[in-house]
Amino acid sequence: MSKDWDPETVFEVLGSEEVRRILAVANVDPVSVPTLAESLDASEATVYRRVDVCREYDLLREETRVDADGNHYKAYETTLERVCFELDGGGFEVDLQLRRETVDQVEPVDRGDSTGDE
Repeated sequence: MSKDWDPETVFEVLGSEEVRRILAVANVDPVSVPTLAESLDASEATVYRRVDVCREYDLLREETRVDADGNHYKAYETTLERVCFELDGGGFEVDLQLRRETVDQVEPVDRGDSTGDE
């Protein structure tokens, strides 16, 4: 995904009240589109459109979950941690900080001393 950000894009995407509310709700716990639609009192189609935009810009992470009946569904979690706007030389500078999933760190393998100075 990962579209490029520029100040106009940030203002456009985050200017949507629905996007801001989706990010707020999905920041608490991963949530499905039907649950988001209910929380926002919006149609699922509207929420899906906003979720798609958020995913294009890496603002939401998607994961597949399984409910008690064995049905699969998508849940979304906010990745946005912080947005900073700075006026700079007659324009805007934008700094976005996103949470990234980290891979479990693996202990390095001791390969011994390869210099031969033993």
